[in-house]
Amino acid sequence: MYVHLGDDVMIRSSEIIAILDKQTVMDSEEMKELLEKRKSELMNISNGAFKSLVITSTHMYLSPIAIATLRKKALSGVPMNG
Repeated sequence: MYVHLGDDVMIRSSEIIAILDKQTVMDSEEMKELLEKRKSELMNISNGAFKSLVITSTHMYLSPIAIATLRKKALSGVPMNG
């Protein structure tokens, strides 16, 4: 199954390692360090303020979609858009 992350980006749900909310990312020094180290893999698809961070083995996506919505999409097994 695929999960729509925002903009025109869709990834396989099996590729998702973690989905974190913005507050967790912003409050964690470790997450800030990770974002800095993997800057070349970071894709901001939020066109503004992001709501969640989706981590895969090859990319990290700053998504405009809330964490609860992304988790629901990833776990539902049903393809959803928007």
